[in-house]
Amino acid sequence: MIIIHVMGGLGNQLYQYALYEKMKSLGKEVKLDLYAYREAQGSDREWRSLELEWLGLDYAVCTPEERRKLLDNGMRPVDRIRRKLTGRKDRTVKEDAAYMPEIFDMDDVYLYGFWGCERYYADIIPLLQQKIVFPESGQPRNRELMDVMARQNAVSIHIRRKDYLTVADGKRYMGICTDAYYNGAMAYIDERVENPVFYIFSDDADYVRKHYDKPNMHVVDWNTGKDSMYDMELMSHCRHNICANSTFSIWGARLNQNEGRIAIRPLRHDNYEVADAKTVHADWKGWTLINAAGEVV
Repeated sequence: MIIIHVMGGLGNQLYQYALYEKMKSLGKEVKLDLYAYREAQGSDREWRSLELEWLGLDYAVCTPEERRKLLDNGMRPVDRIRRKLTGRKDRTVKEDAAYMPEIFDMDDVYLYGFWGCERYYADIIPLLQQKIVFPESGQPRNRELMDVMARQNAVSIHIRRKDYLTVADGKRYMGICTDAYYNGAMAYIDERVENPVFYIFSDDADYVRKHYDKPNMHVVDWNTGKDSMYDMELMSHCRHNICANSTFSIWGARLNQNEGRIAIRPLRHDNYEVADAKTVHADWKGWTLINAAGEVV
């Protein structure tokens, strides 16, 4: 059996669900571990919600006993004695590279990581697009906007700011999706798309209204709280996508089924990532990469 640890917000949870579906397609017995959202206490508990549940996805969940078996962290006296005598037999495999194809040859392991590389499940994207379906929104403006987008060359732009402006996250994530990045991405679209209309999604609506105020730019700001997931759905209904270094907009583009889609992402996701263009292109085929200087690479 393979168990995949689930963690993070919606975008990361979808990464782990996608790996689950990939393992299933290979005939593996695989389950998700939702411990961080259900039983965990203190610092082990995820502060975000299990948003996979909001999408009504079908997946198998491991039992506490199945988890303990692979982590070898049972607290029964017999477990403690055995570990003292023979050592701990932890079957955890941690993500320590952008792409680890060796996991597909493993069994009886506990996979701990985000598993965001598109190469893991590029061949089952159509299956994921079929399975990941948003429930009907109670906000009429979402359906109205989808109808409008269908008649336009709509382009989503995701600008993530607020949590990235903190000291901790800023060191890791800022300086990647710069003004030059977005200007370069929009210029790339302008050169290839007739009369594009840009729809901007952001956690800082006031900022984007001041900085992106051209007639063909519109800020989408009404989906908040649990309804934020509908921004991802709206992104997927645009013809083209300009992503932030955020798993949320990556999935908005990934779920986009429009033929001839242009999907733009930053060269690197964070400042600790060693990312050369050749490797990223191999891992993210079909995507356009733009660096912090606004250059297509």
